[in-house]
Amino acid sequence: MSDSDWFDNQTVSNRARAWAETMLGHDDVQKATRVAHEDSNARFEIAAPLLRPEREEELDRLMAPGATRPRSSGNRKREEASDPLRTCFERDRDRILHGASFRRLSGKTQVFIFPTDHQRTRMTHALEVAQVARSIAQTLRLNVALAEAIALGHDCGHGPGGHASEDALSPYVTEGYDHAVWGADVVLAPLNLCAETLDGIRNHSWSRPAPLTPEGEVVSWADRIAYVCHDFEDAVHTGLANPKDLPELVRERCGTSRSSQLNAFIVAMINASATSGSISMSAETADALAVFRRWNYENIYLRPASVSQALAVHKLLQGLVEFYANAPDQLPGGLVLERKSPEAFRLAVTYVGGMTDRFACDSAVARLGWDRSRLPQGIGVLH
Repeated sequence: MSDSDWFDNQTVSNRARAWAETMLGHDDVQKATRVAHEDSNARFEIAAPLLRPEREEELDRLMAPGATRPRSSGNRKREEASDPLRTCFERDRDRILHGASFRRLSGKTQVFIFPTDHQRTRMTHALEVAQVARSIAQTLRLNVALAEAIALGHDCGHGPGGHASEDALSPYVTEGYDHAVWGADVVLAPLNLCAETLDGIRNHSWSRPAPLTPEGEVVSWADRIAYVCHDFEDAVHTGLANPKDLPELVRERCGTSRSSQLNAFIVAMINASATSGSISMSAETADALAVFRRWNYENIYLRPASVSQALAVHKLLQGLVEFYANAPDQLPGGLVLERKSPEAFRLAVTYVGGMTDRFACDSAVARLGWDRSRLPQGIGVLH
């Protein structure tokens, strides 16, 4: 169909026609350029674009001693030419944001499998962690782009079904399946990220060694602050929790709304870190955070329905790994591998670990012959 035929088609609404007519924008005859809006009048004065080398100098001047400085193309496994506009950590942030593993977080469990419109997914969790990390890093004059990159990428190694996937997938790979380590060393490895970004992702969990950068430690705190607050809010909206049931210490220190809780934890971190020179939180507020987290575990993550759900996820994922390891030619790319070899199991784990919740469930029906009544039904799993 030609353009004229398309416009003459009576099924095209006036609104669609008006939208299509904006394809080229509008000519600014005086400047021989094109603008988006016909009545565009935005004007600003600039001597010259601020390129990366000058921005790095400015950041060096503004950031606190000990903050991680961006340098040229960054400390990458494979050398690259520097970007003329973006710092190395801004490039990392953008690569993660545009990557398939980050997009798939929108279909992965935070607390509730197949969440309702208002409940968190792994993606919205990552975005909230990035917001908390940015608030802290910016105020402490740390490297904001590095903190954001780590925060956005920190859960890219999560399998479907939340933390239940780690127990399910661990037996099939020699090093075990830790979402933090797997995310940095396997899932995000093709992006050739900076060592500092990968270190922060690999070590964001408190059970891991401390990250090598202050920005990485900021994300470790931001992750816990974000999920403790938003998981409780989701549980309240679902009817599983009531704000009045929170321990007295939490209510007194942090309040009962997500906004008051986030504010209390973030301000306590900024004040303690600025005073001590280390990434920390005042002991009293940290106690409240610990009590809050423990309450979530006892009342949300470890309730009987969640444990039962985790067992269902465990069986589903192990069934898929066994299937693909036994039929590696069914993996993307039609690989020729020895059945049930270590390599076949590793590639099966990589593939299954990258699935969204829905794709894993559909695969169990298609590949394993599961009846849909056996699938997870939207009940929270172990965080």
